[in-house]
Amino acid sequence: MTTVTDTRSVQELRALADDGAARFAALEADPANAAYEGRVELARQALVWAAETFGEHLTVASSMGDEVLVHLVGTSIPGADVFFLDTGYHFAETLGTRDAYQAMLPLKIRTILPLLTVPQQDAEYGPKLHDRDPDSCCAMRKVEPLNRALSTHQAWVTGMRRADAPTRTDIGLVGWDERREMVKLNPIAAWTDDDVDRYVDEQQVFLNPLRQEGYASIGCAPCTRPVAEGEDARAGRWAGKDKTECGLHT
Repeated sequence: MTTVTDTRSVQELRALADDGAARFAALEADPANAAYEGRVELARQALVWAAETFGEHLTVASSMGDEVLVHLVGTSIPGADVFFLDTGYHFAETLGTRDAYQAMLPLKIRTILPLLTVPQQDAEYGPKLHDRDPDSCCAMRKVEPLNRALSTHQAWVTGMRRADAPTRTDIGLVGWDERREMVKLNPIAAWTDDDVDRYVDEQQVFLNPLRQEGYASIGCAPCTRPVAEGEDARAGRWAGKDKTECGLHT
């Protein structure tokens, strides 16, 4: 990947984010990019732009429930740094998906662990904290490791889409992460569910086996269930609780 300076100021990074946001918003508004093929091409262009702009200071966050993003990254910017947050609560199928992508695509996948193991957390905070206080559990097992994984980078890539949730309808392909003061890319932000399905079929994307069991949105095993036909894709996340986000993107 491109070698770039590691001494960019927050102001310089913010300017890059603003320039990138304006550039890709204009491209997205072009009628030539309004169809599926245009959205896929823009996603690839955004990734290439990020790789050329940030080099080794670019990283990609993956839960291995965003298989399309991982495939897109591996086929657009080979050698990209990808980090996977191993919360200690993942399904075996999700860990297997991580291992499969490490073998299948030219990606540098690193696994980031929480500061406490599950038994250590249970000893300090009591068992099944995810049931009693899911926000605190996510903060320790997702948000803190994420912040640590991002701390030496200038830009990160996510698989967020506008179609995912009402809280995500305004995201752009390139944006600014105010909390972490770094550039944030959402290359598939504009993709519809049909776009994702078509890309999977056309590219023969390897999917987390849980997809075949009705898991539309895949997170930690204790907090994720399959969804029924017609249910919202994220209805299976923290079902029965007043919680819709893990805190990674808020």
